[in-house]
Parts: sequence; structure tokens; C-alpha cells
Amino acid sequence: MTVHQPAQARHPGSSDGAVVPLPLTKYVRVRSAPDARFVEFDFSINDPTLFVELVLPPEAFKSFCATHEVRHMTTEQAAAVDADMEKWRYGDDTLMARQR
Repeated sequence: MTVHQPAQARHPGSSDGAVVPLPLTKYVRVRSAPDARFVEFDFSINDPTLFVELVLPPEAFKSFCATHEVRHMTTEQAAAVDADMEKWRYGDDTLMARQR
């Protein structure tokens, strides 16, 4: 798994060459059914494989997404996250791999 460090850049209007962090990409992956009473979702910052699981009412979820300017994970990104989780859970040199 790749560890992502916050990107930095020189501030364009700064004569002293100050370094400022670039905006981080925020991702959501909805896990609940579209008509569910609550939205269950994964939220990650800059690295889709490192996430927290959250639950919000639908209107609060919409507000959360707008406030944080999130990107919804693509099918390909979700598959990559799942594959990474499986690798760590059932990899060749783990206790769980020996149980299969």
C-alpha cells in the first residue's frame, strides 16, 4: 500500500517562497441501499484504502458531500480497495490464509 504525503507547492503570491499544502482529494463510497433510511458510507482523504465508516441521514450526507467537495469512488477504485483489503486479510503469509 502506498502512503500518501500531503502535496505541497510554493504559494504563487508569496515572495518569501512559503510552502502551502495543496488541496486533498476526499472520497466517499456509499455502502447502503439507495432507499435506506440512513446512508452508510466510507470516507477517505487522499488515499481511498484508508477510510472511516460513517452513517448519516440522507440530507446530512448530501450536505457533508457538498461541504467536503467529495468525489464518489469509481467502480474501479472500489474494486482496488476491496482487492487491497482481501490481500491483507487473506494474503499468503497470514493466519487467515492458512484457515481457507
